[in-house]
Amino acid sequence: MLLLTNLWLAGSKLAFFLLQAEGGAPAEPVTEDFSLWGMIQKMEWPAIVVAIVLALMSMYSIAVMVERWLTYNAARNQSRQFAPKVAAALRDNRIDEAIEISDRHKKSHLAMVVNAGLQEFQAHQAGADISGTTMDAARRALQRATALKTAELKRGLSGLATIGSTAPFVGLLGTVVGIINAFQGMKAAEGTGISAVAGGISEALIETAFGLLVAIPAVWAFNIFQNKVEAFVIEMDNSSSELIDYFLKRRELR
Repeated sequence: MLLLTNLWLAGSKLAFFLLQAEGGAPAEPVTEDFSLWGMIQKMEWPAIVVAIVLALMSMYSIAVMVERWLTYNAARNQSRQFAPKVAAALRDNRIDEAIEISDRHKKSHLAMVVNAGLQEFQAHQAGADISGTTMDAARRALQRATALKTAELKRGLSGLATIGSTAPFVGLLGTVVGIINAFQGMKAAEGTGISAVAGGISEALIETAFGLLVAIPAVWAFNIFQNKVEAFVIEMDNSSSELIDYFLKRRELR
């Protein structure tokens, strides 16, 4: 048994020396860097172009999110201040004061609508009588103001919707480019090792993740802001109806 062991050891040493002499010693395995920075470094120019497009889309969506958030908060806060003040003025039939209050709350969606109705009502009011023509003019002014303010409140939301729906496809484009590069690397290396496809796989992984990272916040923000706009439209419609009722009551009292 000891003799067989010695023979095996001697044969192993001989094989090792022969491999070294022939340059065939086993090389250490190459470790691929799949960290984020390592994968970015392997990206080629088509993938870099797609990444730049996604970065621009992300910056635009973030800018719209911040601007819309500030706009909606200002509209909400000013409307809360405006509503009780203008209601008190109208209870005492002080239309001029109500118009002045509306002018001081420029960012309020309710102030814009109420101001348009009061301005039209005051312009068409003749003498002590409030005619049907005056009521119709005030109603149309309220409708126009509501439509204009709604369009203003929706500004930028279409861009968020577009980014939310197209960013995954832009990322998919980068993924397809990465897969193509992976197959080209495999063909050039004439092998199937990880080093032959590492660059293409890196591009595919990064572009897919980047596209989703851009799209998901845009979709969330669009849905949240769309709900806010719908709530604002309901508030403007209610304010318009209440103002028309106020005009009708004034006509009955006269």
